[in-house]
Order: sequence, then structure tokens, then C-alpha cells
Amino acid sequence: MTSDASFGEPLSGADSAEKAAGALLTVDLDAVAANYAMLKAEAADAEVSAVVKADAYGLGMEPVAERLWMEGCRTFFVADAAEGAALRAALPKAVIHVLNGLFPGTAALYAEHGLRPCLGSLAELAEWREAGAPQPAALHFDTGMNRLGMSAGDAAALAADGTLAEGVEVALVVSHLACSDEAAHPQNARQLGRFTDVLAVLKRRFPQAKASLANSGGIYLGEHYRFDLVRPGVSLYGGNPFTGRANPFRPVVTARARILAVRDVPAGETAGYAATWEAARPARIAVLAAGYADGYFRALSSGESPESGGQVYIAGYTAPVAGRVSMDMAMVDVSGLPEGAVSRGDWAELIGPHMSVDEVGLRAGTIGYEILTALGRRYMRRYISGGAKDSGGKA
Repeated sequence: MTSDASFGEPLSGADSAEKAAGALLTVDLDAVAANYAMLKAEAADAEVSAVVKADAYGLGMEPVAERLWMEGCRTFFVADAAEGAALRAALPKAVIHVLNGLFPGTAALYAEHGLRPCLGSLAELAEWREAGAPQPAALHFDTGMNRLGMSAGDAAALAADGTLAEGVEVALVVSHLACSDEAAHPQNARQLGRFTDVLAVLKRRFPQAKASLANSGGIYLGEHYRFDLVRPGVSLYGGNPFTGRANPFRPVVTARARILAVRDVPAGETAGYAATWEAARPARIAVLAAGYADGYFRALSSGESPESGGQVYIAGYTAPVAGRVSMDMAMVDVSGLPEGAVSRGDWAELIGPHMSVDEVGLRAGTIGYEILTALGRRYMRRYISGGAKDSGGKA
């Protein structure tokens, strides 16, 4: 175990609601704003939008998007029309793109909420055109992800036949990078070349359309990847968009769990489901009020090596998970902490300044993105913001 005596109490003077909370999730909106400012500085002349799908990666779409609007963000991306409708209620003036495109028979819903579909097939384009193209739209092209998007052949067809997009205002042409977290990966240059080729084909037909390729990592691949608009996501929320490189972004999330009990466990006794953890010597176990229902993954159960299994930060020390994480609780081994350092009612940091979301993801065998988006709804949520409130785009 390692020590850092600077931890301190997270909630001095907590109100009664906080005292009753089993777990607290603190979202630092000032950190979101600082990350957005860093991305704007890097992106130079490109517009910096914000990807706020999946409830702003689990952190709360409305408060996050409203703060980004305050910082000058005007264009947002969501996954589907339901998310878009919710965002429209918060930001009436925002430009909102729907990444998953146009679902069959939903054009009226997009029109009602002023949503712009990222049209990923000629069939979607035809349906949007036949519905009267009520809003500007984006055209989505696949350049190597092989997920969503039209082909280079579709681009040629659009350039040759004006009737295919007749009446449609194409405001944006987008694609998505598959390997931007690895700057040297050859797929990046391959996709850039393909996207540039698509833009060249479409230029005469849609001369006013802007172009967007770069996600968080793509912004840092160089100016040729940025085009007119960039689409950061995880970097806004403090996650690391790079592989094998230090994270330059400020952490946004702190998740803490209440200590329900501290138990003495005799040598030879086990703890948790399936009795996978056994005390090699007399031990002390702290029981935390958070489990996989709160997004603290079962994969964080104690492992076979120091690199696997979860760790928490508690009373100035790191302590390993002991046994299996269950639905509502996890246990940690605090045997190495000083006597009396941990008591019932104290707090343990699951994610935060001492235990980054990317480190938690690594220990769970996944990535920080999944950890963020899986944070459960049982946390009592607190939003920190020193910025003055404005209308959130409502005025």
C-alpha cells in the first residue's frame, strides 16, 4: 500500500442528503470547460464541437452541454433522436447532429426538434429528401471503420446525379477515425487520404458543405486532419484519448463510496461470493457501498497480480479490492493502514485524482470510456462550477 496524507475529508459540513448517500459522484464542470479550452487552442481555426451522446459519457448531458454552451460551443453530436430531443430542450439554439443517422419513419421527429441526421446511406438520403428535407443534414462516409457511412462509390453517384440529393441542404460531410489514439498507425493516413478523395468528388455538388474527420485523438494528428470542424468526446470528460502517452486533460469525475463497516477477518477466513479471497493472516476489511450496479465493474474483483483487480484511495492510502465485487458492495483490504485510520461512515475514492478513470478501466480490462458511461444512477450527483450561469442558449 502507498500513502499520501493530503487526501482529507471530501465533504466537510455535508448536508443531510449527502450524509444519507451511499456513493457520491462529483462532476467538475470547470474542468470540462478547461478541457474544451485546451482543445480549442489545439484545433486552431477549426470549430470545436462537443460529442455529448450517452448522457455526456455518463456525466449528465444537460449540465455538461449547458456549460459547454457558456464556453462558446455551438455544435453538438448525439447518438440518436431521443438524445437529440432531450438536448434541444436544454439548448434551443444549438446545432445538433445525430450520429446514428435517420431511423425509418422518423423524419417528422427530427423536424420537430430541429435535428440534423448524419445520413449514412443513399436510402437514408432518399427518405430525408422525400420527407421534404426539413433540416440541413450531414453526409456520413465510411473511410475504413466499416461501421456506418456511405462508400466512395456513393460519393461518385451523388456527384454525377443531382436528383439524389435534390432539395437537401448538405451542411457537413463527416467520417470517423478508427485508430487516432495511435498517432503512428497507418490507418490514420489511409483514412485521411480516402476522406480527402471523397471531398474532392463532392466539392462541385456541395461547395458550401463543411468537413469533419477528427475526434479527440485526431485533433492532435495535425492540421490536415482537422478540416472545418472537430468532434471531441472523451477528452472533454478527462479521459485519455491516446495510447502510450500521458493524459494532458484535467480529470472531471470523482466517485466516492461510503464505508459501511470495517471487519476483522481471522487468518484462513474468506470474503465475498465464491470465497475467492482468503486472509493469509489476520486482516481488516472495509466494506464499501458501491458495486457493479454503480458501475464499479465485477471485473475489478481481486486478481492474481498487483496489476489486476481494483484499487481504491482511502484515508491517504491505496488499498486493493478483496474478493468479488457484488451488486451493491465491494470490499477492500485495509490491513496495511494504520490502526484507526478507517472508520464506518468514511469515504473511499473509486475514481478521481488519485485513481484515474483510465487506470480503473485498465484494471478492469477495459477502457475509461466504458467506465464513464457505466456509472450508475444511484450516485448522489454534485456539479462543481465556478462559472457564472447564463441562459444556456435559451435566450
